[in-house]
Amino acid sequence: MHRLSAQAERLVELALEEDLALGDATSEATLDPAAAGEGAFLAKEDLVLAGTAVAARVLERLGASCRFGRGDGDRVRGGEEVGTARGRVTALLAAERTALNFLQRLSGVATATRRAVEALAQGGGRTRLLDTRKTTPGFRLLEKAAVRAGGGTNHRLSLGDGILIKDNHVAASGGVAEAVRRARARAGALLRIEVEVVDLAGLDAAIAAGADLVLLDNMDDAGIAAAVARAAGRVRLEASGNMTLERLPRVAATGVDFVSMGAITHSARAVDLSFELR
Repeated sequence: MHRLSAQAERLVELALEEDLALGDATSEATLDPAAAGEGAFLAKEDLVLAGTAVAARVLERLGASCRFGRGDGDRVRGGEEVGTARGRVTALLAAERTALNFLQRLSGVATATRRAVEALAQGGGRTRLLDTRKTTPGFRLLEKAAVRAGGGTNHRLSLGDGILIKDNHVAASGGVAEAVRRARARAGALLRIEVEVVDLAGLDAAIAAGADLVLLDNMDDAGIAAAVARAAGRVRLEASGNMTLERLPRVAATGVDFVSMGAITHSARAVDLSFELR
């Protein structure tokens, strides 16, 4: 049996509940409830696989068994079989759409992430890709696992596992220096303090205040390069805003430490997979 976090189990339960609240009228009307069968998950396009455990758990919750021969993070070619399921045909068909919804969505996130990671590598540097909190409500842990499967790195999982001082925090605190001072005084020793800035003056203020990281918000390529030179290794830098696959090699070439992209989660296209009875 595939084991999931308690939160993922709740998502599976909710997803099945919304699809089967009134039963499966079609299968109940047309199929022998005792008939057993087997089906296969097929990739219909090139993709990076993710979400196999949660997809398998959907089938298990309805009494079927499921095994994926390819794992999360594997690159799969269109036409390849990635997993099989066995059980009552009514259970297989009742689980089909819900399992595919998880698998297609999460594989879409992993695929988008891998493309971005590969684009950064073209810049010839060491820049790492970060995700954001711009995730589907309730799906954050699953989507961030898909980011890791695609080769990306997780930023904050929630508001509580890191300090990111943004423009509104600065305005409400009375300035960068005061915001960082308060954060140092009140936060746990293991929490990193990151400050968002929009120009080199803000970068100087964040470094002087003792920030651990600085987020360069919506700077152009020349501005990012200037910030890397100005920081000179005194603080790690994250670039964010208006990042596209075409732009990523140029941004990586500046030598910035991290690039964060909300698009790999909030705008990832669900990839094409199907489930077919043999």
